[in-house]
Amino acid sequence: MGGSKIDRSDLLSLESSCIPVAVYQFIDNRVKTLLVSDGFCDALQFDSHEEAMVVLDTDMYCDVHPDDVARIAEAAYRFATDGGVYESIYRTRDVVAGKGYRVIHAQGRHVYDANDNRYAIVWYTDEGPYVEGGDSRAEDYNASLSGVLREESLLRTSHYDPLTGLPGMGYFFELAELKRDRLEREGEHAAILFVNIAGLRFFNRTYGYSQGDDLIRAVARMLANNFGNDNCGYLSQGCFAVVTDATSAHDAAYQAIDQCKDINGGRNLPLHIGVCIGEGDHVEGSTALDRARAACQTCADIRTSTYRFFTDAMLAAENNRRYIVENLEKALNEGWVQVYYQPIVRAGNGRVCDEEALARWIDPNKGFLSPAEFIPVLEEEKLAYLLDLYVLDEVLNKMHILMDRGFYIVPSSINLSRSDFETCDMVEEVRRRVDGAGIDRSLITIEITESTIGSDFDYMREQVRRFRELGFAVWMDDFGSEYSSLDNLQRIPFDLIKLDMGFMRGFSENPKSRIILTELIRMAIALGIDTVAEGVETQEQVDFLREVGCSKLQGYFFSKPNPLAGILERYETGTAIGFENPAESEYFSALGRVNLYDLSSVTRDDLESYGH
Repeated sequence: MGGSKIDRSDLLSLESSCIPVAVYQFIDNRVKTLLVSDGFCDALQFDSHEEAMVVLDTDMYCDVHPDDVARIAEAAYRFATDGGVYESIYRTRDVVAGKGYRVIHAQGRHVYDANDNRYAIVWYTDEGPYVEGGDSRAEDYNASLSGVLREESLLRTSHYDPLTGLPGMGYFFELAELKRDRLEREGEHAAILFVNIAGLRFFNRTYGYSQGDDLIRAVARMLANNFGNDNCGYLSQGCFAVVTDATSAHDAAYQAIDQCKDINGGRNLPLHIGVCIGEGDHVEGSTALDRARAACQTCADIRTSTYRFFTDAMLAAENNRRYIVENLEKALNEGWVQVYYQPIVRAGNGRVCDEEALARWIDPNKGFLSPAEFIPVLEEEKLAYLLDLYVLDEVLNKMHILMDRGFYIVPSSINLSRSDFETCDMVEEVRRRVDGAGIDRSLITIEITESTIGSDFDYMREQVRRFRELGFAVWMDDFGSEYSSLDNLQRIPFDLIKLDMGFMRGFSENPKSRIILTELIRMAIALGIDTVAEGVETQEQVDFLREVGCSKLQGYFFSKPNPLAGILERYETGTAIGFENPAESEYFSALGRVNLYDLSSVTRDDLESYGH
């Protein structure tokens, strides 16, 4: 092995040198400080060798100018891994003056002992105060290096993040794997923390991105102080990863939250932390981080700093999530996903006027999967468009089957999610399929949730306009479920609003829900917008909604959702009822009110046999 040879005693003698020097060794993919000299402590204002070594091993770049951190961290990494010589010039905080920066010129080389162990000796020269604008001694000292200082904001490195100086995600996983292996050899377990600065997007809009970057850097320094610079990684958008030992994970998360209150001069945000502890199941670092992220996401509605551990219940949910994503295509192709239809009746006459198409996943291995289980997963994974277009195709196919049998057809509504519009041109996809099937566009209604509209108002307003110009009715679904913006109703011309079923759940217990429903329905009437109340289950609710002028009703009081097979069976057994068409209403009045059914279709021959 090449390089200079040195006795270990010679290395130790450097500790008393008046020259600012430090000796490092690259162990487990990390730089470990072996010793610092008296001159190093004097130059950088450390009270003791011990203090200097703790800082170097936990947060080596705490006083370095933020724009220089990533460059010198990357240079140090290359020096440690590739060999050669080390030379870097950077700015470090002037701790004596208490303000500004001084320019440090660092140079290093590798030496080897008799056993071919490699050490890095780095010596430091103080080149004087840094002067903004190009007059600093650093630029006089070396013109080629001065350009690096000016262009640092454009730097993008492969191992260290340029904003925080922490390892990037790929390098963090390498370091985390090595630390986990070491902990397991010592009989301990590793913990992965996912740290999120909650509300950073709003913070950036309020104070500006430069202030947001300052906050990110402050959190990065706090985490580095607590866990060590190379035990942390910066992911993106105010999210960090940390690896530590499991026994101290609880206290470390608490300490980070406690210290977060004082960083960045008090202008800060809550921290949400998710913790995943490995206990025997040796999962990949990326998987452990995903689990920590899942635990962190359960804190989303909490407005204060907090942390949560990944649990067995979360593991079951994660496994379920993975199953859904991996089996979606098979579920669609093999008919595990079926479309059910729930009727919407006219409040005035109780006759079916519309239906809603709903996806139901009936799995051969897991049984019935609730829509609340698989739809959010597909939305987050940007796969919901596959499901929603499948539902549309099934609706169009069902309409053809019923038309061939002479059934009366009512409009069917399909639900679209925000991710649909992010994945493809959903308006064009719907138009192409409907026209290709030869179905009149008036028979397909588009339902879009209120939250979908709010996520990007101008964009979604344009999509609603496109749908309506093509002849599709557009309804706002779940109105009142979250943060209703009444302004949406005057800025987007919806054909109908569906009142969230939460109003019906609180109908009996909370009289205020009746007041709110009354005013919302009156407002819709004044705006010329129809209304549907979801979740109707009792005669009392029906009577109230009719009295206050609700246009249409939907719920178990009339019928639960049924598949196409159920439609045909109810027709064959005579338990279906018809529509607001006058002839059909009279016919079905004779049958009596039996198990109201969403579609409730009857053939023209049946009507003729009844004398119409």
